[in-house]
Amino acid sequence: MKYPEINKSTDPAVITIGTYDGVHIGHRKIIKRLVETAEEKNLTSKLLTFFPHPRMVLQQDVDIKLINTITERKKILSKTGIEELVIYPFTKEFSRLKAEEYVEEILVKKLNAKHVIIGYDHRFGRNRRADINDLREFGEKFDFNVEEITKEEMNEVAVSSTKIREAVQEGNLEQAHHYLGDPFILTGTVERGKGMGKKFGYPTANLKIEEDYKLIPKNGVYVAHSTIDGKDHFGLMSIGTNPTVGGKKQSIETYFFDLDKDLYDRELCIEVLKRIRGEKHFADTQKLEEAMKKDEKFARGYIQDKF
Repeated sequence: MKYPEINKSTDPAVITIGTYDGVHIGHRKIIKRLVETAEEKNLTSKLLTFFPHPRMVLQQDVDIKLINTITERKKILSKTGIEELVIYPFTKEFSRLKAEEYVEEILVKKLNAKHVIIGYDHRFGRNRRADINDLREFGEKFDFNVEEITKEEMNEVAVSSTKIREAVQEGNLEQAHHYLGDPFILTGTVERGKGMGKKFGYPTANLKIEEDYKLIPKNGVYVAHSTIDGKDHFGLMSIGTNPTVGGKKQSIETYFFDLDKDLYDRELCIEVLKRIRGEKHFADTQKLEEAMKKDEKFARGYIQDKF
């Protein structure tokens, strides 16, 4: 197999490995250990992750949605204190690598692993046959230490990417926030819509998300927040098809309170904080406007209470 180049330092490293979709509080526990170990042992902290997600490559019939796009993942991980983030391309060819070849060629030769930290249930190599016992054997052969984050330690936080996906899909953004340690985010470019919101006095920023694998919360109205030009701006986000005005295609539209600014073509990262209600088909636009006023009143109260 031809191995992709990793343009990183060859410094002796302490490494952790995983897909890290949604950098949740369990992941952060491992990363904290990684950074602390790097300082103690005078090693470079490196996090090895993969893209596309293995299930996107190996189970193409599975329509998996990811908590974070790869760009969002980079941004989040860049703030965790790790020194090097290595994103390795996951391919079918790579998935067929025998465990020992993967360890020798990637962990040892390319990343110069001297200490590897992994969770208790980490599996790797062809058909994910190898486990921590195999890794310890390879550590003895290739001269690196292996440290396990135990089941007990991980159970203390009791969280998984699957639980977070379920919470987001159900519209339970507060639960997702609890699991992630940070609010769930949507990142995209503001594009021109039909201008319907403006007619009702609620001009919206229509967010276009390029990545079709990005997880989108359940249709409905949400409290949202974004930092725009260094300032905090809260508002209402509507996810859905706008059935009252004959919409059919799903859109993501945010009305920012007290913001008069042209946002077209700008990239925004928007935190989705709380679901107010589900999407509704109102009898007429007057009823829709009345509902939007109630939504705004609720959102402003929520923001005042929480922030």
